[in-house]
Amino acid sequence: MPISLLAKEIVAIAETYKAGSIVLPKLGDIREIIQSEIQALAEAKCPGSVEIQQKYAKQYRVNVHSWSYGRLIQSIQSKAAQAGIMIEEGKQPIRGSPNEKAKELALSAYHLRLARRS
Repeated sequence: MPISLLAKEIVAIAETYKAGSIVLPKLGDIREIIQSEIQALAEAKCPGSVEIQQKYAKQYRVNVHSWSYGRLIQSIQSKAAQAGIMIEEGKQPIRGSPNEKAKELALSAYHLRLARRS
């Protein structure tokens, strides 16, 4: 899916749920987070074989790095601004299910917002 369509859908979901903001992960640690996830997937997919894990991880990295997270975030920011939706940043957790990570990301942004008010 092209980046602009993905961004459009993310903003459309926010509009559907009348969200006041969209929380995006800070990209500072994104490479480490992705590497950690890829390694965990490789170990789960190919237990006991380091060589096969390395091949699996290499192919997975090629697929993951074939598009730009930076461009996706810029596109989301642009479309959110057009819709009047605020963008916030939060710290992306390294471990957990996608739902747990989303929850922690949202809580991180919430706590940052509270800290700024104080």
